[in-house]
Amino acid sequence: MLEAEIKSQLGEYLTRLATPVAITAFVDGGEASREMLALLSDVASVSDKVTVTGSAAGGDAKGAHVPRFALASPGEPARIAFAVLPLGHEFTSLVLALLQTGGYPPRLDASVIEQ
Repeated sequence: MLEAEIKSQLGEYLTRLATPVAITAFVDGGEASREMLALLSDVASVSDKVTVTGSAAGGDAKGAHVPRFALASPGEPARIAFAVLPLGHEFTSLVLALLQTGGYPPRLDASVIEQ
């Protein structure tokens, strides 16, 4: 799904992961679910610290949007979720979410940290 150049750049970013990231995908049999799983498979293919597991649609909440996926440190509850296929500018949000979940510190001004 991802172009080779994007996958290469993503792989470079994901070398910064300090801890593993578990992605849980909530899918059904639809085309959108297949596209989302293809994207997540590409993401996981560039880092051995990223794993993807599937779950039955709505496995964690009745009426929740499907397809969707959530990011977490293994053994911890999910902190970040996506209810759409993150392409375009949303892909940047996915990369930042992976880095944050994987223990990479955000780049903030000292004044922001102090607040």
